[in-house]
Amino acid sequence: MSKRILSLLLLLVTSLMWSQPTSQQEKLEQRKAQILREIQEKQNQLESVQSKEKTVVKALKIQTEKIQLKQKLINTTEKQTKLLNNDMYINQININRLKKELVLLKEDYAEMILKSYKSRSEQSRAMFLLSSQNFLQAYKRAQYMKQYASYRKTQGEEIQEKSQELENFNQKIGVQKTEKQKLIEENEKERIALEKEKLVQQELAQSIKKDKKQIVAEIKKKQQETRNIDNQIQKLLKAAIAAANKKTAAAVAKASPKTTTAAETKATETSTKIVLTSEGQLIANNFRANKGKLPWPVEKGFVSLGYGDQPHPVYKTLIVHNSGVEITTDQGASARAVFGGEVISVMVLSPVNKAVMIQHGDYFTVYQNLSSVSVSKGDKVSTKQTIGRIRTNGDSGKTVLKFTISQNTTYSNPATWLFNM
Repeated sequence: MSKRILSLLLLLVTSLMWSQPTSQQEKLEQRKAQILREIQEKQNQLESVQSKEKTVVKALKIQTEKIQLKQKLINTTEKQTKLLNNDMYINQININRLKKELVLLKEDYAEMILKSYKSRSEQSRAMFLLSSQNFLQAYKRAQYMKQYASYRKTQGEEIQEKSQELENFNQKIGVQKTEKQKLIEENEKERIALEKEKLVQQELAQSIKKDKKQIVAEIKKKQQETRNIDNQIQKLLKAAIAAANKKTAAAVAKASPKTTTAAETKATETSTKIVLTSEGQLIANNFRANKGKLPWPVEKGFVSLGYGDQPHPVYKTLIVHNSGVEITTDQGASARAVFGGEVISVMVLSPVNKAVMIQHGDYFTVYQNLSSVSVSKGDKVSTKQTIGRIRTNGDSGKTVLKFTISQNTTYSNPATWLFNM
């Protein structure tokens, strides 16, 4: 009985170990499919830029993004291969275990069959019973013979079950080996394609260098525009913090006029960080608890410019700064709130660029490059609620949302907050 329980436990553990990698494989397959869609979109954009005879700067940017996606695809495939290797190792352990168990079971069964053969005749069994000294002994012998026959039958069934289990594991590992070989070949194919993409990138880079002064001037101009917008948002953030703290200080002073000093009230009002109420602290804690699990601020799209300082793809000494992430999406797409909160500002950054700022305790999310806005200051919004339509650039034809996350006035990398970015 103990052997059967042990076998069942081992089978249960094996099933759990088998199902977990399968789930991870499915997630990686979904991620791979998404990356492939993004690569195709980049190819379409590249063809569009080339057919319209636009500047090669744009073509190089798209080509660079395509190379990054190719690298992500290779990394995802390598993760799948690693998962398969781990799974195959576990299955091989099970195969080795089952083989050992089958050897022992067959040896025990062979010994039983041999003993049974020696006492196979009905006469021998009858004599075994009749030679009993009393009725109780005869009864016990009869019960023993019955149990022995049942045990032999059970052993035979267990051998059949383990043989079938062994066959199943052998089939699984055979399928996994085929899948692994397929992934290795797929990866090699992508690596060759990646090298070709890099050659195209180099050719584009060489052609761009002819117009270096003009290109550098364009980049610097765009960076200055970005810094101006960041400064506007920083001022608005500070104003929002000051307004919130003034409101909190007034509420505290009203609740405890005798214990609150003028100095304490002034310190609260001039703080560069939000002095959170108990409700605000709860919202901030909930926002922080969802780090890495927040939905994207668009229904679908891909990151076309990452967070932080990064060298220009051609002029490595020229640093491009980004306080958030830029997400390219479909024309006509809407921006949506990544978490519940309160709209504290609707900004007009330029005649064609509007932005929405949402407060989540002492965290703020900002959604830039909106052509129209569907919320107002003071509105309470929920997760995934539409807050405005994203503007499509008339020159490039791109629909890009700039998204930032900050705690008070300190920016954070949105990629660490959004799910599967």
